[in-house]
Amino acid sequence: MSYKTRYSEWRTDSHSLKPEIDFSSPAMAVLEVERLLFSGRAINSHADEVWPRLYIGDMDIAENRAELRRHNFTHILNCAHSSRRGAEYYNGMGITYLGIEAHDSPAYDMSANFSTAAAFIHNALRGGGKILVHCHVGVSRSATVVLAYLMLKHGMNLVQAVSTVKEGRGIIPNRGFLRQLVDLQVQLYGCRT
Repeated sequence: MSYKTRYSEWRTDSHSLKPEIDFSSPAMAVLEVERLLFSGRAINSHADEVWPRLYIGDMDIAENRAELRRHNFTHILNCAHSSRRGAEYYNGMGITYLGIEAHDSPAYDMSANFSTAAAFIHNALRGGGKILVHCHVGVSRSATVVLAYLMLKHGMNLVQAVSTVKEGRGIIPNRGFLRQLVDLQVQLYGCRT
């Protein structure tokens, strides 16, 4: 089954109610995307499925080996990588690991990680894997790279990506990350709504 078919099955009628956002003014676009993010779901659990076999979660589940086994994760993308925990923590579990040492700061350039993270997620899913993308709380850094993945690998615009992810988990990337996602929107699609 293709990703497009899975997306069609995954989405609900709420996708047809997406607001239009004018990306010609990046500052206003950030505020509009932020307003979209504040509507909808809150965090449901330590990890929520936001796309078939793609989960956004927090540090609690990432450090719980029993839960990782129960969920049968094959890949982990840690967007809050530190020297405290890394690939060696998952030795013997059959988990492929990628760590990004990102800071949840509006000044941090998360866009430098968009291509690497999107390729890692895409390869995991294309190979039939199940991936957990996490940071400390699972709402900003991890959400940002998942949104970028959906834009880069599935041709979604930012509003479609936000609407898709929000169906599974409440997220709120910081304003700097939102600006970087708006910049990605403009880079991919120009200033179209």
